[in-house]
Amino acid sequence: MDFTKSSLPTLTPPRAEVQDECLTHLGRERIDPFYYMRDKEDLRVLEYLRAENAYTAEVMASMHQTEEQIFKEIVGRIKEDDQSYPTLRRGYYYYARTEKGKQYPSYYRVSEADFVERYGQCPTAIEGGELLFDVNALAGGYDAYIFAGYAVSPNNKLAAYFANTTGSYAEFDLHIRDLERGEDLAFTLSGVSSLAWAEDSETIYYTLIDETLRSTKAFAQRLTDAEPTLIYEEQDVRFSCSVSETKTREYIFLTAGSSATTEEYYLSSDGSDREPKLFLPREQDVRYSILSHREKFFIYYKDKASLNGMVYVIDKDKVQDRSAWKLFVPHRTEVRLDSIGVYASYVALEERQDGVTQIRILSIEGEPCGSIHFPEPVYTISLKGNSTYEATTIRYSYSSPNRPASLYEYDMEQRESRLLKQQEVGGGFSPEDYTVERLWATAPDGVRVPMTLLYRKELQRDGSAPALLYGYGSYGVTLDAHFSVSVLSLVDRGFVYAQAQVRGGSDLGEQWYEDGKFLKKKNTFTDFIACAETLISEGYTSPERLMAEGGSAGGLLIGAVANSRPDLFHAMIAAVPFVDVATTMLDESLPLTTGEYEEWGNPNDPEYFDYMLSYSPYDNISAQSYPHLLVTGGLNDSQVLFHEPTKYVAKLRRFKMDDHLLLLKMNMDSGHGGATGRYDGIRDTAFEYAFLLLTLGMK
Repeated sequence: MDFTKSSLPTLTPPRAEVQDECLTHLGRERIDPFYYMRDKEDLRVLEYLRAENAYTAEVMASMHQTEEQIFKEIVGRIKEDDQSYPTLRRGYYYYARTEKGKQYPSYYRVSEADFVERYGQCPTAIEGGELLFDVNALAGGYDAYIFAGYAVSPNNKLAAYFANTTGSYAEFDLHIRDLERGEDLAFTLSGVSSLAWAEDSETIYYTLIDETLRSTKAFAQRLTDAEPTLIYEEQDVRFSCSVSETKTREYIFLTAGSSATTEEYYLSSDGSDREPKLFLPREQDVRYSILSHREKFFIYYKDKASLNGMVYVIDKDKVQDRSAWKLFVPHRTEVRLDSIGVYASYVALEERQDGVTQIRILSIEGEPCGSIHFPEPVYTISLKGNSTYEATTIRYSYSSPNRPASLYEYDMEQRESRLLKQQEVGGGFSPEDYTVERLWATAPDGVRVPMTLLYRKELQRDGSAPALLYGYGSYGVTLDAHFSVSVLSLVDRGFVYAQAQVRGGSDLGEQWYEDGKFLKKKNTFTDFIACAETLISEGYTSPERLMAEGGSAGGLLIGAVANSRPDLFHAMIAAVPFVDVATTMLDESLPLTTGEYEEWGNPNDPEYFDYMLSYSPYDNISAQSYPHLLVTGGLNDSQVLFHEPTKYVAKLRRFKMDDHLLLLKMNMDSGHGGATGRYDGIRDTAFEYAFLLLTLGMK
């Protein structure tokens, strides 16, 4: 069905009360008509949110059948009754199971001896065992529930787990479960952000968040102690801290870090140590991490001169003697070192070149011992590692836009891979029905920007196909080309699905990230625009059928592009968008603000403040036409507070000069990730796709 304005609902959208607030900073004055919306307790705000949700539901009512169809399609492609491949840790094999109709997984373990006897010949047939956590039971009665993982004590008798009932990504309660009794201890901590078990199985090391959700303090505590011991407090507002265990089980590591700088400490893992010892003092724009290996440490190191990372090896007693460092993996301008795993006899490297990942294996002496890559234009492989230091095998995952996720095990001695488990896809899916393509756009400054495309093989490049262009482009996050069962519901309806690997990510190396932050942030937006123009000029789509989507910092991208080039896009989805940049970055009481100075700049510097103002989506809304827009948010969002998408929509309603749809969908029970259950998450996706189809007049 062709798009016509008459096919869209003509309902009257809500209007928010205007209350002008004059904001002054560095002599610049701004008038914010919706500043008051920051107050979640203000009844006007809650009434407005309910009105927007009601309006959205009314507009989308005609698409209910389509939405339900898409939901069934996506569910039909997943294996509802499934389980993860078991993983060995300290004498037990652990796995997770999902069951048809249940929102959350359950977690089990089987002793090594029982596993070998019963499932050694066919690990994928594993079933039953000791039930550790039934997350469906834990989540019972709550509108939102996040189970953020668990860590079993070295003696296998206790498990620490993180959870919340708010849907927030940052505020978790720590519980300790007695695995022998299947009951939680009377020990609960709020605001725990990381945890490590000491080898005595009686002492935990952990970090706590402050009122701004920054991890500022680290503690040690025996579970029988009434009070913890403070072992570290971070004073720099840009930094957070965390604790972790080591593969060799010798140490507890304490890491203090910002986005640009790190500093590491270590403690003995026996449970008695309360005094962190410094490895290397922090140095601005120097990031490093330490990996233990017998009498040596491996140091993963990057600075301004070696942005893509390198690896050194050093005797443990000579870490601070830079002259004693021996180069193990040199810096390469064309290859980014994403991660490193050190084992007794081998080192595993995950590397990235031209936006494609590979795995390379070295002996502990640095000799080549094989590599893992695939002969395809676009794919993703990532290390899953091995928790056992003495291991001679590692696991890695592989997928591409038309190839479901596969888990492999690589034997570092035999230099061979074997398939462990492959994602099963229903609904008549066949990879041969689709084309995957790498396409390059040229940005205004001449830089080539890669895109990954997925479409059906019968697509005609005559500009008639609808297309969805997805982007992010911040924090150095890579936009890898994974398989998605959801996006097939668009592609099978004739869409081209494109991922733009714009600057601000690190898809083409760390310099790619540096060129999309601070005073170069606008490169992110112009790269995305160049990708859109290329899709149009190459005949994949047209401005009348091109859509765009991004979430969080990707929502900033959507907002900025909507202001600058609304003519290029028919419809856009801005999910939990960071759109009120200047105001948020000026408020140090808000979560995450000060830690963001090394991404966006400090707004107390006039140069950075003026630059933020020049692209901040909320501040640059103007009297013009905008594409159809769906904006989402979460009332309990800790990363992008709910008022940002709320204010954004309210202001757009005042200024936009068109009759295109503008919808706000606010989740009143959850946070940054939206619905927490797997079926509820699929329904959210089905809703978004139904919105896109509605704007096109499609079902």
